[in-house]
Amino acid sequence: MLGFLKRKKKETYGPLVYLSEPTILYHTHTERAILELLEEKLGSNNFVVPSDYGLKTTDHLIPEAEIFVAIAVIGKFTSLVAREIKIAQEHGKKIYTLDVARKGDEILYIFEEGIPEHIEWLTPEETQKLYAAFRGEDFSGFMKFFFGDRKRQW
Repeated sequence: MLGFLKRKKKETYGPLVYLSEPTILYHTHTERAILELLEEKLGSNNFVVPSDYGLKTTDHLIPEAEIFVAIAVIGKFTSLVAREIKIAQEHGKKIYTLDVARKGDEILYIFEEGIPEHIEWLTPEETQKLYAAFRGEDFSGFMKFFFGDRKRQW
């Protein structure tokens, strides 16, 4: 009766892709842009996106995926992403890296096959420092704390 209210589910195609991303990118404009970019580059919209599962671990889904994409932020893998890369390597998955960085008001995406040598692997402590720096950058100042900074789209 109210069929027009139902969302039409997008048809899934392509190989299963596991997206390993830092939690600071969960449910952001950047995450949506990453998914669009990966759909174009890999010819698939069949993704395991950890943010869809909240804060539950999803690394048990890595063996099911054909492709593993590790997201680096400003040339760094967070400790969570680093841990998931090791699982993907143990299971012989095809691995890609997408490095996300900001240049002025523009967000840059560098997509590469494999794991580039220049990417830094962070410990849990270093990851917390990185997250604190992001929170400080994005939400510095009293007004930004309550209303956010509209220029930032992480």
